[in-house]
Amino acid sequence: MTQKAESFKANYAKLQTIAQKLSNTEEVDIDELVPMVDEATRAYQLCKSRIEAVENALNKRLDSESAPKSDA
Repeated sequence: MTQKAESFKANYAKLQTIAQKLSNTEEVDIDELVPMVDEATRAYQLCKSRIEAVENALNKRLDSESAPKSDA
């Protein structure tokens, strides 16, 4: 598995863990809130940029495959 894929998986797992913690906690420790939000924001940005990179790569691949072939 590539490092980028692991990075995506690790950051996605961080987002899930933080969301779970926030939804299962009746009272959030105010001292933990800002670091959790910072970590979630970083993880989200990394996941988002990786998804965008994959979308761009797929679009380029699909565009090149659907482009008319010239007879040279």
